[in-house]
Amino acid sequence: MEAAKPENEAGRLATLHDLEVLDTEPEQEFDDIVALASRVCGVPMSLVSLIDADRQWFKAKIGLELDETSREVSFCAHAILGKDLLVVPDVHTDRRFSDNPMVTGDPGVRFYAGAPLVTTDGFALGTLCVVDSEPRRLNLDQLQALRALSRQVTAQLELRRYAKALNRTVARLQDMERRRDDFANLLAGDLRAPLHEFGAYLASVSTDREPDRVLAEALVRTTRRYLDPMRQLVAHLLAMADPENEGYEALHLRQVDLSRITERAVRAVRPIAATKEIWILHGQGPCLPIYADPVRLEQVLMHLLFAAVKFTPPGGRVRVSTEAEGGPAVRLDDLDQPDTERPDLFTHLYRSAVARPDHGGGPDRGLAVAKRILDVHHATLALSDRPGEGTSLRVVFPPVTAAPEAVERAR
Repeated sequence: MEAAKPENEAGRLATLHDLEVLDTEPEQEFDDIVALASRVCGVPMSLVSLIDADRQWFKAKIGLELDETSREVSFCAHAILGKDLLVVPDVHTDRRFSDNPMVTGDPGVRFYAGAPLVTTDGFALGTLCVVDSEPRRLNLDQLQALRALSRQVTAQLELRRYAKALNRTVARLQDMERRRDDFANLLAGDLRAPLHEFGAYLASVSTDREPDRVLAEALVRTTRRYLDPMRQLVAHLLAMADPENEGYEALHLRQVDLSRITERAVRAVRPIAATKEIWILHGQGPCLPIYADPVRLEQVLMHLLFAAVKFTPPGGRVRVSTEAEGGPAVRLDDLDQPDTERPDLFTHLYRSAVARPDHGGGPDRGLAVAKRILDVHHATLALSDRPGEGTSLRVVFPPVTAAPEAVERAR
């Protein structure tokens, strides 16, 4: 049975295409997520499926050779109609799927569970799904982990769209800076002389005497010569006054509590950490007011924590804290464990977020995007690695001079 179209289909497709992710090359960070989803749920197949107008395309996959299928046979096209998991323990008993070619033919699907990739704007772009050729059920921990992993996929996609908006912002600000330079040059140099001549002529015509013909002809010549620069001046002034050129369409900054945003990020990643028996140690921090985009900052912190979970050996510990000393800060410590393999987080963070992040030179493009967004928040990063202590990452934000009770807590 073919799925119905979501009510917000036009906006959903516009958002999906704006990401410019369809038909792109495989990327390690998405491949890591499907591999983890497959292992956590104990199934051979897992996919990041994006639903286009008439097809589903797989950004990442494990256990399946296809790159895409028609939307008509897509299980995920049904899953995006809801906001939570679609779980079908045995597709043979579900009339929507029992005669589906993916069930009756290769790969012989019998079990499906898909978590919609729902953006902060409410658009379901696709799913993170797990598939098996045998009927099965997932336990509560597996369901929670699948939801958490789908949020990681969505965060990655949204952060990239946000980074594109930041690039537009930078280009626009640079254009405004050039306009200001041109504006200053016009006022300081090219227009000073003609303005003096205009003033002299106006002074002459304001008397009872007949206007000086020679001066009038000179004024005409001057006007013709400087008409275009004056038009440029008006254009610069209008452009600088245009609210669309403020350069902040990518930013939604407000005063928020860093400790609360960190707490939300920890809650989002904990189900994933639990699948590797990794403890995330986190206590309630002090109220730390900062100016930030709460949605994007939470997604950035989620990605940093997810990286720590990926690169920490099973049974490890990750400590997360917020502190006021030296400025509002988030600290992430990937702790060494006695007689076990050391975490590989330091190299991963350094290559992806510190060393040439603008060139995507590391294994995780998402970390380079996260670093760029932290830069926009004027945050500084301190990264260290000591045998016996582990890897430490400290992100410090500019302080806000406001009473803690005045801080709007992100909801």
